[in-house]
Amino acid sequence: MLNVQDLHASVGGTEILKGLSLEIPAGQVHAVMGPNGAGKSTLSYVLTGRAGYEVTGGTATLEGEDLLALSPDERSARGVFLSFQYPLEIPGVPALTFIRTALNAQHKARGEDEIAAPAFLKLAREKAAALKIDFEMLKRPLNVGFSGGEKKRMEILQMAILSPRMLILDETDSGLDIDAMKIVADGVNALRAPDRAMLVITHYQRLLDYITPDRVHVLAGGRIVASGGPELALQLEREGYDKYARAA
Repeated sequence: MLNVQDLHASVGGTEILKGLSLEIPAGQVHAVMGPNGAGKSTLSYVLTGRAGYEVTGGTATLEGEDLLALSPDERSARGVFLSFQYPLEIPGVPALTFIRTALNAQHKARGEDEIAAPAFLKLAREKAAALKIDFEMLKRPLNVGFSGGEKKRMEILQMAILSPRMLILDETDSGLDIDAMKIVADGVNALRAPDRAMLVITHYQRLLDYITPDRVHVLAGGRIVASGGPELALQLEREGYDKYARAA
């Protein structure tokens, strides 16, 4: 589904990704782990088209389509979703308004009918209840005054409503306590499907206790330097990243 080959990318003239290759088939969850500065977040930003991240070589395709040739909104309409490590606050814009606007923008880009308000409210109530989100919270400005756990649950709610096909979760466990992590992980696991792929970026193995990946990759020095099954995450928890950083 997602195929990245020999990807090179720079930020501010400094090369961060140095020949990264990664393939995630539909129906699978892959985890990317690595030390600080390895390029994990850069990978997520390059795939979603964030400004300031210059691709200098290689390819990235989603179901055979050149992802790098698309604008960020076009990638979103194709079903690419990024869950931020630090979700942004948007004062003055109620969460419900934000999510419905995003959903209808995607429908329009795909030539589909917009969702009517009653149908959207029913969908939002159903998904919010599953994530233990008070529906009244959705009437507040997006993420303003929310705790870290509430912001992450709001991201998972957006995923559940937008129903993307390629999910990229950038350190979703950051700042979460155990209860919040379980709720977020349950929301992510509920989205696993044969026609959907997920890339989970994390420092620590603990998130993978709740979201079991099909494959684990180690990113160091701007490239994937090792891959394996879920047991690789346990090894990294015990031994750390030193040997991979030195090899890279």
